[in-house]
Amino acid sequence: MRRSKYTRPTWLGEQGEGGQGTADKPRLTTSAMIASLAGADQRTKPAPFGNALSALAETRPEIVGLTADLAKYTDLHVFAKAHPDRFYQMGMAEQLLISAAAGMAREGFMPFATTYAVFAARRAYDFICMAIAEENLNVKIVCALPGLTTGYGPSHQATEDVAIFRGMPNITIVDPCDAHEIEQVVPAIAAHQGPVYMRLLRGNVPLVLDEYGYTFELGKAKMLRDGNDVLIISSGLMTMRALETAKALSGDNVDVGVLHVPTIKPLDEATILKEASRTGRMVVVAENHTIVGGLGEAVAGLLMRSGVFPTAFRQVALPDEFLDAGALPTLHDRYGISTRAMTDSIKGWL
Repeated sequence: MRRSKYTRPTWLGEQGEGGQGTADKPRLTTSAMIASLAGADQRTKPAPFGNALSALAETRPEIVGLTADLAKYTDLHVFAKAHPDRFYQMGMAEQLLISAAAGMAREGFMPFATTYAVFAARRAYDFICMAIAEENLNVKIVCALPGLTTGYGPSHQATEDVAIFRGMPNITIVDPCDAHEIEQVVPAIAAHQGPVYMRLLRGNVPLVLDEYGYTFELGKAKMLRDGNDVLIISSGLMTMRALETAKALSGDNVDVGVLHVPTIKPLDEATILKEASRTGRMVVVAENHTIVGGLGEAVAGLLMRSGVFPTAFRQVALPDEFLDAGALPTLHDRYGISTRAMTDSIKGWL
């Protein structure tokens, strides 16, 4: 493996969502298909992962950053600017990326390997399983475009990544909600010995959880607000939507609690069981993932095994199908994970 020197032209040749385009189909440079997840007036923070990793690496010389031609699209370009001698550009070769990260971990480094979630989950699964998870190596796999966070269709939409990785022994799965949490997740997973799969929100990421006095703890779920009628158990960007839904439903005198579950594996079983066992509440699991094999089924299985049966159990999740390409706001409405769609669903269930 050769170490690639970081230069700005490298980014310009990277594989992005829109591709290079042709004479009759020019490349998309600005599109609702890659629209920010933040609302028009919502506070955001740029590149929280790249900035947090760069800051942490100042005191952790063993940290290295690797990417498969996607530094700009995973915010790892921030790390590359700050630590060019610790940045490795592996090219469009996700299996090589994972193999190199495994080798570096064996030599005492702590690799943060970035790519798109679809490429890690589909193209590099066996390499992650055999080279990293089975050996319990200290590699952090940080992947952009989880779930339905791009409008570029099934080739880029990692709607089943959690289901794929939940069945892999030894791996920790983290799905942060916002920029505030991502900044806290980076040092937390660095302190954890072993492989981690992190779903990444990149670019200008919304700020939500700082308003709730939230502190991330690996493996812990946190109640952000209480409610007597409905309990929404959520992860990732759906916690932001859950909080918005709770506010919207309060206008209809529906009291909604929100339990944020950023660590999907291992699950905080004690907290989930405690909150879901309260009588008189509908439990709704909300996730930016297919209805198959994600947080919803993890929670449902836990409740059944433990003999806990809420008043009602429902899921807000993506359907078990390949999704359309298009504008993100339209797709979120169509597939039921927008704030409006979740609010309407819960009203109907009640």
